[in-house]
Amino acid sequence: GYQITDEDGKAEFITIYPGWYQGRTPHIHFKIRTDPTSDRGYEFTSQLFFDDDLSDEIYVQEPYSQKTGRRTYNEGDGIYRSGGDQLTLQVTKAENEEGYTATFDIGLDTSDDAL
Repeated sequence: GYQITDEDGKAEFITIYPGWYQGRTPHIHFKIRTDPTSDRGYEFTSQLFFDDDLSDEIYVQEPYSQKTGRRTYNEGDGIYRSGGDQLTLQVTKAENEEGYTATFDIGLDTSDDAL
């Protein structure tokens, strides 16, 4: 899916905690487009990561606990090792205690010099 930011440049997503697959630590992909209909729009793609301790806490719960085998931890993921510590979400329990919440600020320089 996609969202258009509000006048403050903010977008809010509600999602499930990601699963994992061999060779990769849990992560969420995201893409920012300044003008998807333009030939000169700026596009930035990256990933957000989670602290291993939080993933350990999540993966002992249903339905995640049904998947067996060893998962890849952050330091075992080549993409994470290339700067993932700067893209790790600081997750806290939601106020209603029925989930988690995180905020991640991203600043883009979309001036002509930066493009």
